[in-house]
Amino acid sequence: MQIFAGLGNPGAKYAKNRHNIGFMAVESIAEAHGFGPWRAKFQALVAEGRLGGGKVLLMKPDTFMNKSGQAIGEAMRFYKLTAADVTVFHDELDLAPGKCRVKTGGGLAGHNGLRSTDAHIGNDFHRVRLGIGHPGHKDRVSPWVLGDFVRVEQEGWLEDLLRGIADGAPALADGDKGKFMNAVSLRTAPPRSSNNAAEKPAKAAKPAPEPEPEVPQKSPLERLMDKFR
Repeated sequence: MQIFAGLGNPGAKYAKNRHNIGFMAVESIAEAHGFGPWRAKFQALVAEGRLGGGKVLLMKPDTFMNKSGQAIGEAMRFYKLTAADVTVFHDELDLAPGKCRVKTGGGLAGHNGLRSTDAHIGNDFHRVRLGIGHPGHKDRVSPWVLGDFVRVEQEGWLEDLLRGIADGAPALADGDKGKFMNAVSLRTAPPRSSNNAAEKPAKAAKPAPEPEPEVPQKSPLERLMDKFR
């Protein structure tokens, strides 16, 4: 049993916020892999299903971002799990939009959801860091993360990223972070075909025409005799 928890704020007014990309990630996994319906439990909305070789509980804490750890900790203790069984999906200011990185433990980077999770379950949980970019100045961070993704983002890199996360979720559940990242990359940065590799083979050169046989030259006497024949 594992817990995949997305971080975000509950309610329709926050649904498309950059800060809610963690919610979007687990929603994408649930839809792609036929998880059960979302239901209220552990101060969260949860959905159960299977990924890879085991059972996974998807979570969207209903406690707002700065208290996310309460819900995650409650579920972890109920199932008698450890922090190593928990993966948290969250927005990351220090990554460019559409970038994805996976790590275990580490700093909290001023993220209230991570700080709360650390306080309730410790620091050994796994993290899927989802880049939303930085607005450029610390005074603009709050309106940036609580602002909605614009349409070009929603229909561009965000859609590709969420599909890649759903594609790679079984590998992530099996502990294969490399395979998970490959699945994300195939959606966000698909390989381009090389024009050189696709070049057609050169046409075979036409064979040179065979030389015509030489006609032997006649002597003047032979040409004179031909006139009287």
